[in-house]
Amino acid sequence: MSEVYDVVVVGGGPAGLSAALNLARARRRVLVLDGNRPRHAATLLSHGFLTRDGIPPLDLRRIGREEVAGYENAEVQFALVQSVTRAEDGFRVVAQGVRGEPDRDVVTTSIVIATGITETLPALQNMRAFYGTDLHSCVECDGFEKADAPLAFFGESDDLAEWALLIAQWSDDLIVFTNGADVLPADEEARLGAAGISVERREIAELAGGREGFTGVVLADGTTVPRTAGFVRPAWAAKLDFLADLGVETDGEGLVVVDGWGRTSVAGVYAAGDITPPGPQQLIVAAGAGARVARALNRDRAGVQA
Repeated sequence: MSEVYDVVVVGGGPAGLSAALNLARARRRVLVLDGNRPRHAATLLSHGFLTRDGIPPLDLRRIGREEVAGYENAEVQFALVQSVTRAEDGFRVVAQGVRGEPDRDVVTTSIVIATGITETLPALQNMRAFYGTDLHSCVECDGFEKADAPLAFFGESDDLAEWALLIAQWSDDLIVFTNGADVLPADEEARLGAAGISVERREIAELAGGREGFTGVVLADGTTVPRTAGFVRPAWAAKLDFLADLGVETDGEGLVVVDGWGRTSVAGVYAAGDITPPGPQQLIVAAGAGARVARALNRDRAGVQA
């Protein structure tokens, strides 16, 4: 016989753990299944989380797991969810255990999807060597630490101008590198120029630096542009294959469509955090979304308005 839970939370980041904590406190029987593949694994410190400013993000997750697991009616396990299918009066969740933990096959009346997203960095040599220390993808999270530094901004998407204008509030020495991609129209480049932001369209050979950190950008023609820090515009994707049988609605970016309380198009299925529009945000924003979903789910189960 499958174990039965009130709620299964898929994803053990700030959104999922926040939802689980509040649902456990509402006396729901909760299981958190976390694949242990956090997007911010390379980041040394996280910022902007009240009372936890500067904490390593992996420590933040660990503390969250411990707090949730401290409730007798809550359980947290490392497991990668393989499928979520309909079952009588709810859903069946099948997961493969990771890090030596057992496989799970459980039944639940409600699901919270908080798996976050995966990111693909621009294919630049040595990018990974500096990502999470000198180079980052969250401006609000890490802009303060890079204030007044000679910054690089790498991207090959059509929203570079918006990003660059935001980054420029932390430094007046910013160069946008497009690596030869034709993604920045002339009018947007002129707008950036008026704001004191340079654009370098030449292809990049590699990022320079070593133990001392990131030191510059080597262009394909051999020119080296000195820089000491910067930001990256990754490509983001939501991995939702495990939900294929449910038909949960997604938007044009592949993110889960939700109402103002995190309800999806499928009754009993909720979503929170980076997996929902507008996509990646700060950890504290994701945690708040998880708490909001928990409130809605608990009140839906009780038959009262959120």
